[in-house]
Amino acid sequence: MFDIPQLDLKGKVSDAEWQTRVDLAACYRLVAMHGWDDLIYTHISARIPDSEHLLINAFGLAFDEITASNLVKIDLQGNIIDENCPFEINPAGFTIHSAIHEVRHDAMCVLHLHTNETIAVASLEQGLLPLSQYAMFALASMSYHDYEGLAVNPAEKLRLQQDLGMKNFMLLRNHGGLTVGKTIGDAFMHMYDLTRACQIQLQIQGTGQPVVLVDQEIVDGIRAQANIVHTGLTGGQKSWPAMLRKVYRADPHFAR
Repeated sequence: MFDIPQLDLKGKVSDAEWQTRVDLAACYRLVAMHGWDDLIYTHISARIPDSEHLLINAFGLAFDEITASNLVKIDLQGNIIDENCPFEINPAGFTIHSAIHEVRHDAMCVLHLHTNETIAVASLEQGLLPLSQYAMFALASMSYHDYEGLAVNPAEKLRLQQDLGMKNFMLLRNHGGLTVGKTIGDAFMHMYDLTRACQIQLQIQGTGQPVVLVDQEIVDGIRAQANIVHTGLTGGQKSWPAMLRKVYRADPHFAR
């Protein structure tokens, strides 16, 4: 009950796959460190470079138990690639992530969480409002998806794909938040922005005072700036090494 199968895949997979495993395991640990995890639920997936295979968490492990070696490799149909893998995956997590990976070949990473703040703002009729700089980054590429119950219905995949389109942020009504990124670092920074935006909005609305909304013209102009600040070499990739160092300091065992 308490023993987790110990795997060691270092040197047994390609260098590209191993680096993806390390980065993805670090992302899981960062989510736990920020208090964004939800017991054993929610998921972060990443595509292995130059393949149609994905990595996702083993169902039943807490996020602070995820390591590079115990991430599960699956195909787009949800089949586990290694027949000797001792773990299973969560079907609900697979539905959402496979839907996006099927059509967003530009997105290496898909991050879906159930934080209180993203659920709360996703459940407001107006959704995310232009109330903070963090909101500007998210609103530059925001989408919404209506709640359809537990995400285990394959028919929902098409609607998820259509609602996301080429956007990088999504609020799933009554459910939570989702971000995608060209790298794992980009997807993490997008979720950081979205979560902070939702936190600040709820704090502002909680005062009961009149709010100052940013003009739509400014929101529209943020897109190019957001692409510079939190994407690519000057964004997610610039901050990602610092995030990796943070995880290594906390527990270097994640990279095993």
